[in-house]
Amino acid sequence: MEYINGTIVVLYLLAMLGFGWWGKSRTKNVSDYLVAGRRLGPLFYTGTMAAVVLGGASTVGGVGLGYKYGISGMWLVVAIGTGVLLLSLLFASTLQKLRIYTVSQMLSLRYGTESTKVSSIVMLAYTLMLCATSTGAYATIFVVLFGFERWLAIAVGGAVVLVYSTIGGMWSITLADMAQFVIKTIGVFALMLPFTLSAAGGLDGIRQRAGAEFFSITGIGAQSIITYFVVYTLGLLIGQDIWQRVFTARTPLVARWGGTAAGIYCILYGVAGALIGMGASVALSAVESQDDVYADVAMTLLPVGLGGLVLAAAVAAMMSTASGALIAAATVARTDVVPFVRGWFHRGPGSSTGRSAGTGPETGDDAGEDIASNRYWVLGLGIVAIIVAIVVQDVVAALTIAYDILVGGLLVSILGGLVWKRGTGLGAAVSMAAGTVVTLGTMIYLEIQAAAPYDGVYANEPIYFGLAASAVAYCVVSLLSRPTDPEVRAAWDKRVAGTSTAEAEEVPAT
Repeated sequence: MEYINGTIVVLYLLAMLGFGWWGKSRTKNVSDYLVAGRRLGPLFYTGTMAAVVLGGASTVGGVGLGYKYGISGMWLVVAIGTGVLLLSLLFASTLQKLRIYTVSQMLSLRYGTESTKVSSIVMLAYTLMLCATSTGAYATIFVVLFGFERWLAIAVGGAVVLVYSTIGGMWSITLADMAQFVIKTIGVFALMLPFTLSAAGGLDGIRQRAGAEFFSITGIGAQSIITYFVVYTLGLLIGQDIWQRVFTARTPLVARWGGTAAGIYCILYGVAGALIGMGASVALSAVESQDDVYADVAMTLLPVGLGGLVLAAAVAAMMSTASGALIAAATVARTDVVPFVRGWFHRGPGSSTGRSAGTGPETGDDAGEDIASNRYWVLGLGIVAIIVAIVVQDVVAALTIAYDILVGGLLVSILGGLVWKRGTGLGAAVSMAAGTVVTLGTMIYLEIQAAAPYDGVYANEPIYFGLAASAVAYCVVSLLSRPTDPEVRAAWDKRVAGTSTAEAEEVPAT
C-alpha cells in the first residue's frame, strides 16, 4: 500500500506547482516578486516566517535528535525559534520601516558607504549553499517512496521548487509556504505526536523503557546547546532569507508580533519533534540512521494515507527553506553583487566607494529592475543549486563555512549599525574583514591539525574567535574614526522613523 503514500506526495508536489501559477497572477511589479508587495497580514506573515525557518534539519533532524538524545534533542529547533523571537522583538519593526530588499542595502543606508557591499558576496554564498543543502535533502524522502536514484530525487524535487519560485517569486513562495505551514502543523502535532506517543505507551512507557536520563534537559551536552544558539540563533538575526520575509510584512506591528508568534510556534515544534523521536526510540526496532527515524515513523506507525501526509510535511519543510533561500540568493546577486563587482572593475580597488550623504541605495519598488530579469536570476541560481546538490556530496561543509563567516564576520557590523549610533562605515568594513580573516584562519589551522577531514570546519572555535576579532575591530576603529556623516545619519533616522519619502506609493493590505 506504499503507493498510496507516494500518490499523496505526488499530489502535494502538483499542488505546489499550482500555487506557483496562482502567485504569478498576483505579481504585478518587482516589489510583488521580491517581497510580496510588502503587504502580508498577521496570519500569512506568521505562517510563512515559521515555514521558512523550519526546514529539513528542524523536522527530520529534530526527530532524529529526539530519538538519540531524548527531550534535549529539542535544543536545535529551540535555538532557531529563539532567533526568530529576538529578531522579531528587537529589530523587525526597524527593518520593516527601511523599505529595502537586502542586508547590504541596510549597511549602505546606515553607514553611507558602499564599502560594506562586500558583505553581499558572503550573503550570496550562504543563501546558495543553504538552498543546495535543502534541495539535497529531498533525496531522503523520494528515495524511500519512489526508489529513485539520489541524483534523480534531487532533480525532481529541485525542479518543483524552481518552477513555482521562478514564475511567481515571493507571492508564489508565500502561498506555497502557507500550505506547507498547515501541512507541517497537521503532520507533526495532530498525527505524528499522538500516534507515536500512543505506540510507545505514553510518557510513562518511554520513561520505563528508555530510562529517566532520556528526560534530562541537558542530555545532549552543554557544548552542543551553546553551539546551536551561537550558530543558529545569531545566524537567524542577520540572514538574508529571514530578513527578506521581514520585508514582506504589512506594518511594523505585523513584523514584530507575527514574528513573535512564529518564534513561539518554532519552540513548540522543537519540543514536539523531540517527543516524537523519544516515542520512536521505544516503539520502533533499531533504526540504522537517526535521519531515517522520521520516515520510519510515517511508514510504520501511521496508517496508510496519513503516513503519506506526514511524508509530504517533511517535503514541505525542505521546500520552504529551499525556496526562501533561492529567492534570497537571486535578490542579493541581482541587487548587490553584480552592481558591486561591476563598479569595482570600473572604478578599480583604489577608488572611492563613498556615496552622497543621504542618498542610500535604490530602494523604491521599481528600482530600475523588471520582473523578467529577476526571474532569470532565480532560474539560473536555482539550476546552480540543483547541480551543486547533485555533484557535491558534502554540501553541509560548504554551508558550515558560509555560516561561520556570516556570523563571525558580519554579525557585529550589522547589529552594531542597528543599536550603536557611534558605529562608523570604516569600523564596519574593518570589522567584517577582521572577523572573516580570523574565522577562516582559525578554521584552516584547526583543519590542518585535525585527525579527520572536516573536524576543523565543524569546530566551534572559528566562530568564537571571529566574533571576538570583529567586535574589537568594530569598537576600536569606530571610536578612532570620524563619526558617520550627519546627513547620512539624519537620512537613516528618518527612514527608521518611517517618514522617508523614498517610497511614497503605498499598496493596499492583503
